[in-house]
Amino acid sequence: MLRVNGPKNLRINKKKFIYLISPTKINKFFYQDLTKILRQKKVSFFQLRLKKETLKKKIIIGEKIKKICKKFNVKFLINDDVFIAKKLNADGCHIGQKDMNITKARKLIGNKIIGVTCHNSIKLAKVALKGGADYIALGAFHQSKTKKIKFKAHTDLIRKVKKITKIPVVAIGGINSDNYKKLLLNKANFLAISGYIWNNKNLKPLDAIKKLK
Repeated sequence: MLRVNGPKNLRINKKKFIYLISPTKINKFFYQDLTKILRQKKVSFFQLRLKKETLKKKIIIGEKIKKICKKFNVKFLINDDVFIAKKLNADGCHIGQKDMNITKARKLIGNKIIGVTCHNSIKLAKVALKGGADYIALGAFHQSKTKKIKFKAHTDLIRKVKKITKIPVVAIGGINSDNYKKLLLNKANFLAISGYIWNNKNLKPLDAIKKLK
């Protein structure tokens, strides 16, 4: 088993298995919806993922979300941008394979949470673990409307990764009320969910999350 040299020993709460990712655009109802969702006590992490907003807008939005997350004891993470994570004093950041490498990220934000996207690769997972990742994200396990799927993963990958590390595994990609239980049964610690909550044509955000029991 690979040694874990990340600074955080992240708690795994089976009741709070949701890793919630923001919608691509923040509308006027978002903050109210987020408050209602976090009040359900099912979310452990919230990731701010805004690709098209300005830096100034990201900071303003981030400050508001940070306060809501703190109220409900939810870890607030920033996608891609380690500098914004540091500026907002967020709980950490999530980095992809094309973003800043984990060594540089660690120097910038120190003793904060750093998660790494490892797609469907054991090799990438091992690199992230050696670099001191606090959690690794695997997927996509299903088709997603949030982003194009380049890497398809199968549930046996989770079990293989769990054999080499004890740090949390986050499953990503098209997760909804119909398929989420299978991922939990295959030892995923957290489920990254976005579109099912924010872009659901049949359910409001609060009603959508209530179906994830």
